[in-house]
Amino acid sequence: MSTNVPDNQDNQEIDLMLISKKIGNVFQDFNTLLFRCIRFFVKNAVVILILFAVGLAIGLFIDSNKKTYNHEIIVTPNFGSTDYLYSKINLLQSKIIEGDTAFLKEVVGIKQPKTISKIAVKPITDVYKFIENKPENFELIKLMAEDGDVKKIMEDNLTSKNYNFHTVSFSTNKLIIDEEMVQPLLRFFNDSKYYKTLQKEILNNIQVKMSQNDTIISQINGVLSGFSSELKGTKSDKLVYYNENTQLNDVIKTKDALINEQGNHRVELVGLDKVVKDNSTTINIKNTKSTNGKMKFILPVLFVLLFILIRFFIAFYKKQSLKEQHVKA
Repeated sequence: MSTNVPDNQDNQEIDLMLISKKIGNVFQDFNTLLFRCIRFFVKNAVVILILFAVGLAIGLFIDSNKKTYNHEIIVTPNFGSTDYLYSKINLLQSKIIEGDTAFLKEVVGIKQPKTISKIAVKPITDVYKFIENKPENFELIKLMAEDGDVKKIMEDNLTSKNYNFHTVSFSTNKLIIDEEMVQPLLRFFNDSKYYKTLQKEILNNIQVKMSQNDTIISQINGVLSGFSSELKGTKSDKLVYYNENTQLNDVIKTKDALINEQGNHRVELVGLDKVVKDNSTTINIKNTKSTNGKMKFILPVLFVLLFILIRFFIAFYKKQSLKEQHVKA
């Protein structure tokens, strides 16, 4: 056994020498590659600087002339007009794609139709508002959730159109003024004889209901006033008798419910003055996503990389051509 020990040690020493030699070769190859890269950039410094400067100049020119601004309008489609709103926006998008500036200017009323590049609408997911005071919506969500993912159902096109708030977003290549772009769009959304007639009838119904509620509240106040007067002339030992037999609690609860209903109607009327009610508007948000505003950084690097790839391809082609000539020789 003792005779095998030196052999094992010699093998280990040989392995270590081979490993160290390979590591040394790797470092040597890396140094060679680094030297060649430095030499390449030194030899072509003038061309690379020119390409970098040209790319920077072109990038600055593109960034200064090609700007994109995003704009958002949060709206509420009233009177069941959600599908109507979506169809209007789909029509606008098709006209923008077609380049139908006449339609955008004459029908919609946009003074500079070439500035708008796209328009879209999407719902603002709010499941709590969707089921608030609507037991049927809550039951519908429960039923649909049994057969699938709740999040997917909430974002489903059929469900999402029933949300109260929707975001109309559009992009332009220039800064816009509210009166010249947003207001014409809102007028276009609200231009519907059918929904305006429906709006008139619904508002009239609400006013009638509120008037009737005021009458009922006034009558309840009269009953309570009469009861209070009668109570003042009654001895204290009769108080329990009156409290048990006049259904006073039900009358007070009815009045409270009617007052709450009146308050809800007043709030409701604030948002029913338009078929498509605009709740808030945000305009002229500069779009810096993707390559927008970044061409001054992208083009110089791209030009230099293309130059390197072309030179590498030429060198590779020449090298392979020489090898082929030696083989034939």
